[in-house]
Amino acid sequence: MTLLGEALDIDIAVEEQEASVGDFRADIVATEAGSGRRIVIENQLEDTNHDHLGKIITYASGRDAEIIVWVVRRAREEHRSAIEWLNNHTDENIGFFLCEVKLYRIGDSAIAPKFEIVEKPNGWIKEQRRTETTSATGQLYLDFWTAFKEAAQENAEFSKVFRLQKPLPRTDYGVPSGVGTSSIVWRIGAQKKLVCIMLYVDGNWELYEQLKTHNDEIACAMGGELLWGKANKDGKAVLVLPGADPTDRERWQEYFAWFMEKALRLRAAVLECVK
Repeated sequence: MTLLGEALDIDIAVEEQEASVGDFRADIVATEAGSGRRIVIENQLEDTNHDHLGKIITYASGRDAEIIVWVVRRAREEHRSAIEWLNNHTDENIGFFLCEVKLYRIGDSAIAPKFEIVEKPNGWIKEQRRTETTSATGQLYLDFWTAFKEAAQENAEFSKVFRLQKPLPRTDYGVPSGVGTSSIVWRIGAQKKLVCIMLYVDGNWELYEQLKTHNDEIACAMGGELLWGKANKDGKAVLVLPGADPTDRERWQEYFAWFMEKALRLRAAVLECVK
């Protein structure tokens, strides 16, 4: 799964194998670590066919997936065209990937698989559509996270630890923390003038309570007071940057530096607490 994730540039966290979807079973249901977007993966170790094309759409619908991955031995031209059409005619939150799996051997080394992407979301078309349809606030968020990713890629210490996904016009942007189902999430809010970083725990109360008992150590490492809370099945600990305004573009670099520093400190503290 690591190799597939690297090929797609997606951090895949497997949730379930042979997952039930009505009377059918999806090969793999997963989430994108950090964002929580649902992923379905269908493996077909033969040439593509209409039956499996229908299945991936059924599984995507049944599991409310935003990322759909079809792994095959060989992609037929008509199915490549079908995936391209789906990418061009769905909204910017939905992405279809068609991948061929190849086996390679160098010298006497063991045979190793490699995933070759033959179709993926057409970034230019979806970016153009997003620009045309996104609200002014959504465009602000997209611009903010795009600039943040660019700044992060220039920070050697940060980019060695974290790999950022494609920015979207949302208030949140996250990465795995390295511990269980927890993530490090950055959040901005235009109306509330909010800039904050949070430790987000998805559906694991035991882990949440374990981390909360180490509030003093984590807060000390972060250099500020953490606000702990639960909502539905999730828990979070939030550190707010006082006096921030994400609509002030001249201060963005200040916020980016704060985000990166706190994320590195938070990850180190969390790893230390669960040893």
